[in-house]
Amino acid sequence: MMDFDLKKYEIEVTDILRNGETALLYEAALRLEKGSAISSTGALMVYSGTKTGRSPKDKRIVRHPESEKDIDWGSVNYEMDEHTFMVNRERAIDYFNTREHLYVVDAFAGWDPKFRIKVRIICTRAYHALFMQNMLILPSEEELKEFGEPDYVIFNAGEFPANHFTTNMTSKTSVGISLENKEVVILGTEYAGEMKKGIFTIMNYLMPEQDVLSMHCSANVGEKGDVTLLFGLSGTGKTTLSADPKRKLIGDDEHCWHNDGVFNIEGGCYAKAIDLSEEAEPDIFGAIRYGTVLENVVYDPVSRKVDYSDTTITQNTRASYPIDYIENTKIPCTAGHPKNIIFLTCDAFGVLPPVSKLDAEQASYHFISGYTAKVAGTEMGVKDPEATFSACFGAAFMMWHPNKYANLLADKIKNHNVNAWLVNTGWSGGSYGVGARIKLKYTRAILDAIHNGDFDNVSFVKENDFKLQIPTSCPGVPSEILVPENTWKDQEKFKEIKNKLINLFKDNFNQFKDQVDNKIIQAGPK
Repeated sequence: MMDFDLKKYEIEVTDILRNGETALLYEAALRLEKGSAISSTGALMVYSGTKTGRSPKDKRIVRHPESEKDIDWGSVNYEMDEHTFMVNRERAIDYFNTREHLYVVDAFAGWDPKFRIKVRIICTRAYHALFMQNMLILPSEEELKEFGEPDYVIFNAGEFPANHFTTNMTSKTSVGISLENKEVVILGTEYAGEMKKGIFTIMNYLMPEQDVLSMHCSANVGEKGDVTLLFGLSGTGKTTLSADPKRKLIGDDEHCWHNDGVFNIEGGCYAKAIDLSEEAEPDIFGAIRYGTVLENVVYDPVSRKVDYSDTTITQNTRASYPIDYIENTKIPCTAGHPKNIIFLTCDAFGVLPPVSKLDAEQASYHFISGYTAKVAGTEMGVKDPEATFSACFGAAFMMWHPNKYANLLADKIKNHNVNAWLVNTGWSGGSYGVGARIKLKYTRAILDAIHNGDFDNVSFVKENDFKLQIPTSCPGVPSEILVPENTWKDQEKFKEIKNKLINLFKDNFNQFKDQVDNKIIQAGPK
């Protein structure tokens, strides 16, 4: 353990591991944390407690005169008063002072030195420290010596609950962000993803002020330097499709686009592990080794082999690993301007085509909409598609109004002559329960065609309602599935479901109409 002075935070604990070796964090996690174990491949398996996902309704931004005019207050950005934040901060520090061990990680967010921020994580669980060593960019020994004061500090006292009698607290969970104090305080949740997304939320506030577009997307680059950005909500294939053996990975989740190109915010990947297999996702499967954190997975206690299909604990099983665990990665994680932008949607209604080309206004429309669909269960076991809209494909992390990000995107698309595509990784031939999920090999073939320029010399048909341009052929993909209505046996049912989805799009977009250019509104479905 290494001594590190935290008295300026009124933290008196002296047994502190700062930027510790992975081995020491493994040892600490196995010795001190209930339920931790080593998998058969050497990964650290941990349990995040009762919270196995983020708590978006418990995340709050401190309302302050300096920044309040910039925040898009509402159902995403809930407010917290400064007094409540300081009460929670003191509660976290009091808890730290009852612990025998603390862990401190100093690291960077952002691969481009011009835009990166210095982050300090103070936490009580060894697994949280290892997780953030994976997810941020670790400084060299020389950089650590010169690290100085951090730009932002995360106080992760997630093992200790918030006092729900505190003013405006709605539960015993709280994730509070103060832009003026430059601090994040976590209480009542041990889910490690709150730290990762807390940093992303901060970057989403800071970057647009510098004319930099922060994005919830993955990115990779081809041999000729052609960069692709892949936007998509959870379950659409953003991480899976970005890990392409024919292209170098830049990052799987969080990026920024500035005047010279793109850079990854993170130093690692946080992949969904549900149904993970070597056959379907060989790159991610191969990254599950010593140094990787496996969160909330179920395993055989004798063989220590993970059952990735077991959802007893949660469907949100996760793997956190350094980005260079993906063999074909570009280090440093920076590249030039994108050639292609791909919006991934898992359309469980079976209405959207597997691939279609978008103009700049359509790209802005679909970016603001952020559509996907999930399958929702009922008490009687009946399952129907449920539309999900998340502005900018990451509304939960966006502080400014979506229009600010959309305008930045539209400008960059036009200035750099970028191609935009809508790719459906969901259902074909009918809605969920009737049709079938589009095969992963077909989606990969579509992405190959985009990268190879195969659509440059094929004819397109115009879909009149969404006004999408659909290619009539694609290498490796049956032509009959490219136009959705051709795959439905019941044409009247197709029209009914399509109209339902159109109305869902229109109803969702009504909230943005007053602040969005009319050309973007007209680019939506009719």
